[in-house]
Amino acid sequence: MAALVYSLCTLTALVCACLLLRAWRRSGYRLLFWSGLCFAGLTLNNLFLVVDKVMLPSVDLSIWRTSVALLAMAVLLYGLIWDSE
Repeated sequence: MAALVYSLCTLTALVCACLLLRAWRRSGYRLLFWSGLCFAGLTLNNLFLVVDKVMLPSVDLSIWRTSVALLAMAVLLYGLIWDSE
């Protein structure tokens, strides 16, 4: 059951990233770009979660997962603060 939930979270983050980046391409609004990159990072974070908890339960990938999530949030924070129009 947990594998299904983790996989659905990964798929949801991927769909959000695709939709945000597609909207950015159409409109050119930069906040959509930074949000899309953030969700791309969160997709990678969720993918690490699936690998960590389901595929390789004996290997601890929590440092990698946390680092990717921190980087994704930092990208969004950069976009919100320094790249405002």
